[in-house]
Amino acid sequence: MGKLKVYADRMSQPSRAVIIFCRISGIDFEEIKVDISKGQHLSPDFTEVNPLQKVPAIVHGSLKLSESHAILVYLASAFTGIADHWYPTELSRRSKINSVMDWHHSNLRNGAVNYAINTTLAPALGRQLNPKAASEAEKVLLSSLKTLEDIWLDGDGGFLCNGIQPSLADLSMVCELMQLEVLDERDRNRILSPYKKVLQWIENTRTATNPHFEEVHNILYKAKKKFEQQRARTAETGTSPSNKTGGYSKI
Repeated sequence: MGKLKVYADRMSQPSRAVIIFCRISGIDFEEIKVDISKGQHLSPDFTEVNPLQKVPAIVHGSLKLSESHAILVYLASAFTGIADHWYPTELSRRSKINSVMDWHHSNLRNGAVNYAINTTLAPALGRQLNPKAASEAEKVLLSSLKTLEDIWLDGDGGFLCNGIQPSLADLSMVCELMQLEVLDERDRNRILSPYKKVLQWIENTRTATNPHFEEVHNILYKAKKKFEQQRARTAETGTSPSNKTGGYSKI
């Protein structure tokens, strides 16, 4: 079928999940960078790959596929030698993983991405911070974290649905929460610190997927430093941040 091509921007949470999965599973692939800040997702060439103009997307032979969960499921199913815990063959276990991934889109992702944008990232997107939208997103985020803590992480397995090893759902959702690294540290701690199981789960998934997890998230850590420096300058000068902080326009 030819070599797998992964079109990604590492500032995108779903892009990071796909890249980490390929790396840890030993899938041979070519990473094609799509810099959203430069509008490369709107180019005719990428639009031909994904008419929705979003990352990640893959090309594998004649297949062109978008949507990160669909991509992860395809990769776990199409390539040999993938550890079963990522997308179990046992039907009831697989169905639970699907259930969590379906829940993710309207809940954890919705809350986390909109909170990060409206408290921190909007100026980098050429937009204004929106406290009202941030407040609404925080409600969704906190509700989602409580559901994670009380329902999806119920049990002693250490991973979602009482798993003893990570699944596709664990990887996708931890990459989502890692985006909160760009927040002010006190704000991030305020949001996450009450959820001890969630914090341990993040570390469990990080450990299970290292060194690839840290390497792929390096771009996010660099962005975090930029935002910290920007906040320090704002506190010192009293000026508002400009919208030219690095152009991270896909999160």
